[in-house]
Amino acid sequence: MRKDIIRINNAPFYAYHGVESDEQNLGGKFDVDVEIQSDLSAAFSTDNLKSTINYEALYAAIEKSVTEKKYYLLESVANAIARKILREFAQVDQVTIKVRKPHPRVKGVVDFVEVEITERRRE
Repeated sequence: MRKDIIRINNAPFYAYHGVESDEQNLGGKFDVDVEIQSDLSAAFSTDNLKSTINYEALYAAIEKSVTEKKYYLLESVANAIARKILREFAQVDQVTIKVRKPHPRVKGVVDFVEVEITERRRE
């Protein structure tokens, strides 16, 4: 089985995730990376958008997952994205999601915190 990869990197979204009430009410920026594995050989041979994963549709699924519901944890945001992609894109075999929260409130200086999860399609 082929393991070709499509990536969307550093997609920024404004959303309302976090444990603190002001994070849930005021919101903040979240950056998302998505890597999907799929057999893209049909796209090579046809050079037709219908033979591959439409980046615009993929981005829309990511955006909806990040913005339609509030979560306390980045882990939950990443899981929601992964589940939606596997549900809506049958040709995806595996998806890796990274969700970053820039400048989190911690007792120290941190550029960002990041959660990474990988989900595989179950046979």
